[in-house]
Amino acid sequence: MSSTEEPRQPSPAGAGLPGPGSPLRRNLAEWRIALVAWRLLVLQAAHPAVGAGMEHRSTYRAHPWRRMQHTMDSGRRLFFADRESLRREIARLDRTHRRIHGTGPGGRPFTAGDPTVRAWVLVTLYESIVAMRELSGDPLPPAELDLMYREFRAVCAEFGLPPEVFPPDAGAVPGYIDRMVREELEYGEAVTYLLFGILREAPRPRRLRFLGPAWPAVRALIARTVTALTVADLPPAFRKRFGLRCGPGARLLSRVLHHGLRRVMVRMPDRVRYRTPPDGPRPDSTLPGGAVRLPAQRSGRGPSARRLLRRDARPPRLDAFFDQVLDQTGDGWIDARDLAAMAHNVCWQLELTEEREAGVRAAFDTWWEQIRSAMDTDGDGRVSRAEFTRATLAGCDRDPRYLDGGLGVAVRAMFRAADTDGSGHLCLDEYRAVFGGSRVHPAEVNHGFRQLDADGDGRLTEEEFVRGFTEYFTARSRSAAGAQLLGRP
Repeated sequence: MSSTEEPRQPSPAGAGLPGPGSPLRRNLAEWRIALVAWRLLVLQAAHPAVGAGMEHRSTYRAHPWRRMQHTMDSGRRLFFADRESLRREIARLDRTHRRIHGTGPGGRPFTAGDPTVRAWVLVTLYESIVAMRELSGDPLPPAELDLMYREFRAVCAEFGLPPEVFPPDAGAVPGYIDRMVREELEYGEAVTYLLFGILREAPRPRRLRFLGPAWPAVRALIARTVTALTVADLPPAFRKRFGLRCGPGARLLSRVLHHGLRRVMVRMPDRVRYRTPPDGPRPDSTLPGGAVRLPAQRSGRGPSARRLLRRDARPPRLDAFFDQVLDQTGDGWIDARDLAAMAHNVCWQLELTEEREAGVRAAFDTWWEQIRSAMDTDGDGRVSRAEFTRATLAGCDRDPRYLDGGLGVAVRAMFRAADTDGSGHLCLDEYRAVFGGSRVHPAEVNHGFRQLDADGDGRLTEEEFVRGFTEYFTARSRSAAGAQLLGRP
């Protein structure tokens, strides 16, 4: 153990769930874990079932930062919460994974509910913590490894998976990883894309919006660095089996980053060193990771107010709604998968019962059926942005109640899901649960709430909520309250 790092204290819970200051919490909470995050994703995606699920059911291609945020939020609920919160998160994951199944390459069926698949995803998380310490030149002592693995298995036990799908103890984990690499893992499309594609085309994170036009160059540098680091850090058996070459430059990069960051971070105060306090997460001032992401749109000087009043502002708004909200998979089309992903994101933070979650998903299915029947003219099961905008404008002009049969159903379901206390109103905190989060500035959330709060009483009725969405689609002026749903003009 490094002389600069304080000694670890055994968890008071012993072999139970990880408690304050436990080895599992302390190591998982380190910011340094980010250095092995991409390595973790690659190992998980190399399992055929995980890779197939990512390709067929995930929105990670279009929304990699949101997908990563969801993963971090889920990990915090699993390992830094009490037993009740842990079980709620497991129940939410169960509902999500129950829907992830299908047929992968070669006609092989896959399901995210397979116990061996879920065990692989969980064990790779533990193995990544161990790898982080080993790569930094500060491996965990055997006694601490054993304790950390017992804490990890205590969390895993709450999933109700058969014990035999896990390595029996910490000493058996390396053999388990080697066997999976030799016998189960594949170098599929998802792995290739994670290593060599996704970061080269990822959208600019909102926190880096100040980079502006420099983002493509910065993104290319980040992509090369992450790829080189990940390949260098992957298990040697993985590199050997799939022919991944690791040159001296990549090995030097790995050593400098891991050893250098450890030497810096162990000297930092806990508030800097840890992304989540090992004694438990800080209370959130705003809920992380909103459901339907509504990033702010800001314009520059733009045309005069008189010209804006004469111009129909709906087409560009609908185009923006298609790109920023509907097209969850980022392929330029919307289909049933996109609406299912929207429903999933609405349910993500709200911890709904299975019955209420089913109601939200059914409402979004209804919206998709309206879109498909009205706009999918060639019957290929998908709709382009131009088709969506044109058909929506025509429908709204033809029938003032056109939106009620699709969008209105989904919006009312969102309202009722967010109304957690059943009061019939949304307060600001409930509104934030759907539209707020780390990627949306609180000022934009507050502004949107005030715009929709027509009577200024500090709460939204269902009709005010629905009216805001309706105005976004129907108001020709940019000054209407609902027109600012995606941010201030």
